[in-house]
Amino acid sequence: MRKYITAIAIFSLVFFGFSSLSHGAGFLIYEHGAAAMAMGGAFVALANNPSAVFHNPAGIAFLDGTQISLGTTLITSNTSLELTNLATTVETVSQWFYPSNFHISHKINDRIAAGFGFFSPYGLGTKWPEEWALKYISTEADMKTFFFNPVVAVKLTDNFSVAVGVTYIYSTLTFERVNLLELPPLSGTFYEAPITVEGNGDAFGLNAGALYRGENFSLGFNWRGGFDLDLEGDLMLDNSDIPLPLQPFVPTEADVATTFHIPHILGFGAAFNLTESLIVTADFHYILWSSFKEFVIEVDNPEPIPDETETFEENWKDSYVIRGGFQYMVNENFALRAGVLYDKTPQPVEYMDPILPDANRLAFTGGFGYKSGNFVIDVAYQYEPFKDRESENRGLVLHPVTRDNLGLGTYSTTAHLIGVSIGFIF
Repeated sequence: MRKYITAIAIFSLVFFGFSSLSHGAGFLIYEHGAAAMAMGGAFVALANNPSAVFHNPAGIAFLDGTQISLGTTLITSNTSLELTNLATTVETVSQWFYPSNFHISHKINDRIAAGFGFFSPYGLGTKWPEEWALKYISTEADMKTFFFNPVVAVKLTDNFSVAVGVTYIYSTLTFERVNLLELPPLSGTFYEAPITVEGNGDAFGLNAGALYRGENFSLGFNWRGGFDLDLEGDLMLDNSDIPLPLQPFVPTEADVATTFHIPHILGFGAAFNLTESLIVTADFHYILWSSFKEFVIEVDNPEPIPDETETFEENWKDSYVIRGGFQYMVNENFALRAGVLYDKTPQPVEYMDPILPDANRLAFTGGFGYKSGNFVIDVAYQYEPFKDRESENRGLVLHPVTRDNLGLGTYSTTAHLIGVSIGFIF
């Protein structure tokens, strides 16, 4: 029965791995700070509040005193899959996610500033009905990452600063699906066995930034380094629906481990003060997902079943995001903001499935900021429609007689995001 427990472990981490790593478009959460979010995320060259620790740490060199920002982004999305050969449409179960953030900057002297950021740039998940045609691929997936990022920024001149930082990353994973076992082998008799994978991992990464501020414009660069995320977990299989005489041949637990190669992210930005009240910003972000060509799964099976290593080809593509935004100061205390972005998916359609129904997308943003003395509040909203995309869903679910792909279908997705940040200046 070794191949059965191995197949379960491999498929679990293959599919769950996509949900945790499919970013660029995908599940990269770039909305850390409501002021930046309201401007379409085009903040690399502006970087004028503590969320610069995430967007461009060189910006904190220009911040006075000690400044604190904390906030969250409420995220919900709806995905429907119109299954062509089943003439039916299935929708994801409604969920809310709330990746939160905390940023602080402190000016040490006229040239040096230090900062710290806590944020969750990779995450979210998907949840489908427990009983549906593609439950053998996924019923639920959830992934969270937590970044702890201290930075130091230095003004090399009155107009130019650079910054470096180091990040500790901690990640948790959960995945559920139904496995279909043929027992005994080649008997033509199949049994359903739900599986759950739970795991965690950590890593370290680097980031850096640069910022030049002229009289009426600024230019910025931000680099968030790639890193290897080592994950270890437990796989649990429910064999209660398998006939009692066959249960001893189906192991219910296994240890699994893998390493994912998280890509580098390069951000380039420009900001222009068109008038005393109006600032226009533009960013270009390039995400090097081509590093995700393959990954290796190590399965530690219970004795006497031998351990096994499997390698999987993925061949993801580099992706990019184009962002633009503006800020208009109605008066010295109240700002209006809006933006737009285009986010290109890195995911080849042949690897698209219910865990990551990704696609190219637009997003439209808007919001406001209000400052009173040392207190600041920013609010943002983002509407994100995805382009409809047809997928074979890996061709894993076939009609038993016609062999038609029952997973063939078209995904439609929209997402809504609400961001709130509260700041204090000392």
